[in-house]
Amino acid sequence: MVDYKIKTYEEAIQVIDELGLLPLASLVPGYPSLNSITLEENWHSDTEFDPWIWRTKFSSDGIAGYGKFIKKKSILVSPKLLPYLKIILGSDKSVEDRYLSGNVSREAYSLYKIIVQEEGIDTRALRSKAGLKEKEKKKLFENALIDLQGTMDIVISGIQEKKNENGETNGWSSTAFETYDSWTSRNKIASMDINREDAKKYLLAHFSNVSNNESLNKFEKIFR
Repeated sequence: MVDYKIKTYEEAIQVIDELGLLPLASLVPGYPSLNSITLEENWHSDTEFDPWIWRTKFSSDGIAGYGKFIKKKSILVSPKLLPYLKIILGSDKSVEDRYLSGNVSREAYSLYKIIVQEEGIDTRALRSKAGLKEKEKKKLFENALIDLQGTMDIVISGIQEKKNENGETNGWSSTAFETYDSWTSRNKIASMDINREDAKKYLLAHFSNVSNNESLNKFEKIFR
């Protein structure tokens, strides 16, 4: 496995293209993550070398699908691997069908319906429109978002800057969400008409070329 060490956004794009999947933080033993291949002092430096800024830029630029796809951890996935991972983690049933059968929470279903209507909606607006602004409902909101990302029904599409009534940037930026279907359509990423077992074989064949045996064993467990 290549011992990646990078400094620039362009170098990170190349790593994502080669690996296909890059967690932000450690996820698979012996496998790279964005924080393991970049300098610690560049994180949150608010410079062009800041990986914290890159993470949403990858998604907004169409470089990688971004979200908490695996084990509630933030992952970057190349357009080439994204449709295969969707088959593994997603469902062939709609969110509505899964909600009606009791496999999706009421909060997750509510958030999904709002995101469908307002692709790219930011966290603040989403939480407000879902009626989950109260402090005691924060966990319900966060869990619903994680659930929808875990089945790749939604992705993080970028960030929205908070602006005041004069249109000036005012306060912290907020994460924006978009449905998987919308994001892949905008970025011209086709879905794959194959079954789960074939998708798994494809992914494991890929990771056998970019990871060691320990990492590959872990991926096999993730893709079960």
